[in-house]
Amino acid sequence: MESKLLYKQFRQDGKHLDMLEGYAKQYDYAFPMWLGNFFPTLFVTHPDYAKAILSRQDPKDNFAYRFITPWIGNGLLVLSGQKWLQHRKLLTPGFHYDVLKPYIRKMSESVNVMLDKWEEMLPEKKPVELFHHVSLMTLDTIMKCAFSYKSNCQLDSESDYIKAVFDISYLVNYRFHNVHYHSDLIFHLSPHGFRFRKALKIAREHTVKVIKRRQEFLKQESELEKVKQKRHLDFLDILLCAKDENGHGLSNEDLQAEVDTFMFGGHDTTASGISWTLYCLAKYPEHQEKCREEVREVLGDRRTVEWEDLGKIPYTTMCIKESLRVYPPVPGVARKLSKPITFCDGRSLPEGARIILSIYCINRSPYFWKDPEVFDPLRFSVENSAGRHPHAFLPFAAGFRNCIGQNFAMNEMKVAAALILQRFQLILDPENEPQKVSQVVLRSMNGIHLKLKKIENGTLKAESM
Repeated sequence: MESKLLYKQFRQDGKHLDMLEGYAKQYDYAFPMWLGNFFPTLFVTHPDYAKAILSRQDPKDNFAYRFITPWIGNGLLVLSGQKWLQHRKLLTPGFHYDVLKPYIRKMSESVNVMLDKWEEMLPEKKPVELFHHVSLMTLDTIMKCAFSYKSNCQLDSESDYIKAVFDISYLVNYRFHNVHYHSDLIFHLSPHGFRFRKALKIAREHTVKVIKRRQEFLKQESELEKVKQKRHLDFLDILLCAKDENGHGLSNEDLQAEVDTFMFGGHDTTASGISWTLYCLAKYPEHQEKCREEVREVLGDRRTVEWEDLGKIPYTTMCIKESLRVYPPVPGVARKLSKPITFCDGRSLPEGARIILSIYCINRSPYFWKDPEVFDPLRFSVENSAGRHPHAFLPFAAGFRNCIGQNFAMNEMKVAAALILQRFQLILDPENEPQKVSQVVLRSMNGIHLKLKKIENGTLKAESM
């Protein structure tokens, strides 16, 4: 098969995901595609091929990630080889359930700040564009949980740092889909390049300040012992104290890269997952009501989710997973083969070949999912999950390079869904149907707009928006 998908199509029509899904139905395992005129890429759409690739340690494709590396540096997301393995080992303790457990209350705090803002907007009786609000909330959560830093970003979204983070995310997306800006020189000389460098300077200076402040605090060993006694060690504490088998810790450059990587990966992807889950619950009110009944039974009038509550909302969890299947926050991941590969059907690819694992297509494959366009949370019941291909559902990838923060993300999505459903009914805005588009994460070109109705004492309030 010969095909060419131009960047112009990616930029203007927002329909490229539907087009990829159409190709995936024609070609069982994979199909080649040119990104621009210079990068032949194989789009993988079959779990068997995905399993073969994800079981290896091939590096990320630099073409797909080089536009974000000026911000996140050489952190876990883009590293490969021995250095990636060293960082992965050092960072893994930061995601142990003992570390994640105290975060649940902090997540609840951040979600409730967002919901209080929504209540103040109710008299306006206008639909809410969710993605912006949810993104600020997940950014607030990351800073509270991982760095014990109260940013107040939900109430002060005009702060220089918050604006810088949003500018960087927007400009990375814009550059990726504008072929002329793939040239470092052209982008550097452009107004967008100037704006990117300005935002980058603000974001990186903020990271350095947060790290230095904590380093000063932990300089004396006695201070670390006091911290252990007073509160849990957060992600930044663990990064600063981590040592490998030779007693070596992370350099200042590596520290900054991992902090920025976690900031980037931890707020945008989770915001996408939460926003699309809320859209699905609004679109399918029968599932929304089942989730609300479940949440009401567990939480009652409590506005804080506890660690033990997370395992008591199975139907809500299944709805989140089904939303992740239909609208995966990361629609695809890129690899560049470090050595040849031969797949289960005997086909081969040479060293250096570029591959994109289309998580979006795999999650919607009619060969592995019955009626994949139907929203059916019961796909993820224990009995229905048994026997399913382990690589047919890949919201967090799989294998050696699976998402290290997937439990953190799932916990946050559960907390957000539970508290939102406790306080609001979600209703579609028929005049603003979201138009999905694959950027760094799965977004909507026109935002995700929902109407909200307040729930008080288990009943709907007359006011709505």
